[in-house]
Amino acid sequence: MIVNLITKEDLQEFKTELLEDLQNLFQIKISQQKLWLRSSEVKALLKISSGTLQNLRNSGKLSCTRVGGTIYYNFKDIEEMLKKKQ
Repeated sequence: MIVNLITKEDLQEFKTELLEDLQNLFQIKISQQKLWLRSSEVKALLKISSGTLQNLRNSGKLSCTRVGGTIYYNFKDIEEMLKKKQ
């Protein structure tokens, strides 16, 4: 029977590779994300109601842009808001 020993250096190398792979996957996901989202998309993404979304707008926690009768939200603004909340 062959026994393989795993050293701390092996584990550190694995951790580094895993983190790099996860970062690459995250970057791909971000690049595929739409830049501007409609209200319905934001509500589905954050799992919130229309009233909660309106409260976020009114309180200034989430900025928006109105084009005609449609309100759009910048995806990066949503990310920033979530980072501040953590």
